[in-house]
Amino acid sequence: MTNDILNTSMQSPSDVAYILDASQPVLSHKRSMQAESGIVPHAHPRGQLLWAVEGILRITSENAVWVVPSTHAVWIPGNVYHQVSGETAAQTRNIYVDPSYTVRDGEKSITMLEMSPLMRELILKLTESNASMSKSRIQRLGWVVLDELDVMKSFLLYLPAGNDPRLKKLISNIVNNPSQSLALSTLAHDVGASVRTIERLFKAETGMNYRQWRSRFRLMHALDNVIHGSNTTMIAHELGYKSVSSFIVAFKRLFGCTPQDYLLHKN
Repeated sequence: MTNDILNTSMQSPSDVAYILDASQPVLSHKRSMQAESGIVPHAHPRGQLLWAVEGILRITSENAVWVVPSTHAVWIPGNVYHQVSGETAAQTRNIYVDPSYTVRDGEKSITMLEMSPLMRELILKLTESNASMSKSRIQRLGWVVLDELDVMKSFLLYLPAGNDPRLKKLISNIVNNPSQSLALSTLAHDVGASVRTIERLFKAETGMNYRQWRSRFRLMHALDNVIHGSNTTMIAHELGYKSVSSFIVAFKRLFGCTPQDYLLHKN
């Protein structure tokens, strides 16, 4: 995972992520993030449920990338190294779970989750009203959070990042500049490799060729536009699809439904 996020303002992780106290099963924290801002790469002992009530986030680990709209959250187990960036301006709401509590059957890797209505309200209550609540009330709500976290549905969609330094750098360049449309030959040259080498690395280390990987990244990045009701024709054009129908087919292949059905389901 790269430490470089171009044109960003880097912030420190929340102090509460490092507090070890079994009497406080859940601690919360909220943050405003500017577009293209980021949190320095880090790990912390408390597990983290990361959610943006507004905006779209990008989470990067050593081996994968997640693009996360407001309809989803990400579970980051304790001591897992990661980096958080704002694809857009975002309002994050975080829940941190003390390591003395085992959740989600002890999952050891980052998982994208579908946000549930109950968890949404619990997080908002804990992050917006924390100062006015007693420690015992926060503790009781924390136990409900742990129960709900255990049953939230996984959304198994991510982008493998590979291990070769050249491939990882190229992927970082794409992820950190999602709107750029440089040719693969230019991207490959910038990391000191040939197009043929990069194509081989994509296939060997991600299981996808470059076009498949780039298409998945763009579709994941487009989720926020779909959620906010952007015109499907405009989204398809911005993603470089030749027709709306080809965009809808690609979207359905990845997400299991059309953009319209996805929007209806999330609302």
